[in-house]
Amino acid sequence: MATATQRKAQLEKHVSQLRNCRRCPLMHPPPVSGGAVLSNVLLVGQAPGAREPLVGKPFAWTAGKTLFRWFEETIGLTEEEVRARVYFAAVCRCFPGKAPGGSDRVPNPQEIANCSSWLNREFKILQPRLVIPVGKLAIAQFVPVTKLDQIIGRSFRVERAGEKFDLIPLPHPSGASPWHRIPPGRELLQQSLQLIAIHPAFL
Repeated sequence: MATATQRKAQLEKHVSQLRNCRRCPLMHPPPVSGGAVLSNVLLVGQAPGAREPLVGKPFAWTAGKTLFRWFEETIGLTEEEVRARVYFAAVCRCFPGKAPGGSDRVPNPQEIANCSSWLNREFKILQPRLVIPVGKLAIAQFVPVTKLDQIIGRSFRVERAGEKFDLIPLPHPSGASPWHRIPPGRELLQQSLQLIAIHPAFL
C-alpha cells in the first residue's frame, strides 16, 4: 500500500495531467481542478460554469457560495477549510458551453465517458471513505436517481473502481432550482448535511 507521501506525489502528477486534457472538442478548456488535496472525502460536482476556468477552481461562483454556506452552517468549516480538506472532482472538468436556450449545456454521454477515467484514477489514489455527489448528474454516476426526494437525506454504500465507500448525495446548490429551499427538499438537505457532519471521514 502506498504511503501518504507516495499518494500525494501520484495525486500531484494526476492533477497536472488532468489540467492538460483536451479529449473533448465541444468542451471549453482548461479543465478545472481544486488541486492535489489528499483527503478521505471526495466531492463530485457536475461540470464547471463559465467563470470557474477563469478563477481556476470549482464552485467559485453563486452555487459555490451556497454550497460553502451549507458546510459552514452545518459542519462549522469555512470555504477555505473545506477546500483544504476535501478533494473536489466533477463528472466533467471543462465548461461545456451554453445550450441554445442560454443555460449551461449538459455534457453528452461520450464526454462523461471521456472524463470518467480521471475520476476512476482519483478513486484509486485517494481510496475515499466518503463521497459527496452534488446534483442529479453527479448522483447518477453512482446510484439510479429519478426523484431527488428518494435520494437526498440518505447514505448509500457504493463501490466504484474497486473501492467501497459511503455516498451521501446533495442537491445542486443552484439558484435556478428552488428544490432545496422548500419542503421536503429543505428538510432532506439538512438530513444529508447532518449525515456528512457526523461521518468519521470528516471528524
